[in-house]
Amino acid sequence: MGKNSDYYIHPLYILITLVLGSISALFLGFSGAYIYSRIQSGQPPIQIPLLFYANTVFLVASSYFIHKASYAYVDDETQRYKSYLGITLVLSTLFLVFQIVSWQQMVNMNNSLSSSIMSSYLYVLSGVHLLHLVAGIPFLAIFFYDAMQRLKEPTSSMLYLSDEDKRRKLKLISIYWHFLDALWLYLLLFFVVNHWIS
Repeated sequence: MGKNSDYYIHPLYILITLVLGSISALFLGFSGAYIYSRIQSGQPPIQIPLLFYANTVFLVASSYFIHKASYAYVDDETQRYKSYLGITLVLSTLFLVFQIVSWQQMVNMNNSLSSSIMSSYLYVLSGVHLLHLVAGIPFLAIFFYDAMQRLKEPTSSMLYLSDEDKRRKLKLISIYWHFLDALWLYLLLFFVVNHWIS
């Protein structure tokens, strides 16, 4: 691969733009299908479990801490950088776990995937969002592991922190995490608004 100066826009930024654009189109399509199905079936919208709201804190906080990690990287604050990456990973995992718990609560309340077409949409939309989070966690975990291994002594730390490719990948991971955060907030707002206009 050529040097950074060879690119007006680095291919990875083009790739992340295409990925996020595709995900956005997918969820907009699901949203439109939900509204159409609700109108056609005449069914009332499903109410979001309270745990969905509480779980939002984990995802918003993970987005905040990966933002802090980016600043710590730029400021050469290696300990804070590693800590913020670790916190982001833990919070993202907690979101995943509690999302599964919230689905189990819905099932216990006789609101399963097959209960109604509206509940099916809730499971599908939140499930597809969760799959995108699951897809990102290994990249974050590898990034965290690499930081823990290489930021141990001055020489390797200097090489790590001066690596433009590493800086770029951290920015891409941050963009992806902020996007997942924004997407989750959109989904919550979408279901809340639909419930209000029932």
